[in-house]
Amino acid sequence: TTQGLEFEYCGIIIGKDLRYENSRVITDQTKEAKSDKSSGIRTCKDKSLADQLIRNTYRTLLSRGQKGCFVYCEDKSLLQYMSYMLGKSIIT
Repeated sequence: TTQGLEFEYCGIIIGKDLRYENSRVITDQTKEAKSDKSSGIRTCKDKSLADQLIRNTYRTLLSRGQKGCFVYCEDKSLLQYMSYMLGKSIIT
């Protein structure tokens, strides 16, 4: 967890629970890491709440780097979309 912490740089792995499909960013609570027990997203019955929790988790993590953030996306379409939206090139 990074609650309350900020770093000069951070690295974020965006898992299969967030992907880009049909021109939309989609969340899928069933694809959350099995090892993640922090918020109970996998067992959440309210899909809109689960969507909000997933998005807020990544938003928080992506804002922790004061000077920069390195991002790895399991979903290559999401990587392309983020690269386009941020105007940054992809380093492989």
